Amino acid sequence: MDLGLRGKVAMVAASSKGLGLGIARELAREGALVSIGSRNESEIFDAAESLTEETGAEVLAHVLDVANPNSILQWVENTQETFGGIEMLVVNAGGPPTGTFDDFDDAQWQAAFELTLMSSVRMIRAVLPFMRQEGGGSILTITSCSVKEPIDFLLLSNVMRSGVTSLAKSLSQQLASVNIRVNNLMPGRIDTDRIQMLDQIKSNKDGLTVEEIKIANALGIPLGRYGTIEEFGRIAAFLLSDAASYITGQTLAVDGGTIKTVW
Repeated sequence: MDLGLRGKVAMVAASSKGLGLGIARELAREGALVSIGSRNESEIFDAAESLTEETGAEVLAHVLDVANPNSILQWVENTQETFGGIEMLVVNAGGPPTGTFDDFDDAQWQAAFELTLMSSVRMIRAVLPFMRQEGGGSILTITSCSVKEPIDFLLLSNVMRSGVTSLAKSLSQQLASVNIRVNNLMPGRIDTDRIQMLDQIKSNKDGLTVEEIKIANALGIPLGRYGTIEEFGRIAAFLLSDAASYITGQTLAVDGGTIKTVW
């Protein structure tokens, strides 16, 4: 299927590796002009070079701290000046620290709020004028299946990503009249560095090997395995594209069938 993304401008946050990089790769393969951002300067420029070599697409790298409002504005302005427009945005950020309620003080709650929820607000706010100027656009937030079924030791993520999910739903109603779609993707156990870290934490806690933890987790997934970054990226590219032009306000799980709720 031709997703109709050739020549369109996409911004993907937290995209030097993992889910963000997987999304950026699929957009680049479809011919989009892609602006990627990450805090790690060497990693983000290496990622841009790799994507260009692999796909032939034009990829702009930017050092981005999503918890810093000025960094977000600079990224958006640089993308606009370089490519002349913004039609797609992927709202993404690294996960907050793991832990349970007694582990966190006010400063840690505030840091998670800035990293996860306020970064989403600020990224969306910054691109909306350009999307309105273009006559429409597509915004995709990346959260977690924990917003449907909270995970005990991911309390900060549970709370903040649930806020992002509600933000996406609310904005989908407000922005539909100006042809801006807003959807949310919930990754399940996609084989990323973040999931590998969580498996290692579980391994240390339970006294099992990481491979034993991975096997046990896979048994709870109807498809029987972890997902790949490439699988996740393809779903994201579809939702961002005009092929999904009648889909907005939706939260989609990419989890191999793990979530058991009907809605």
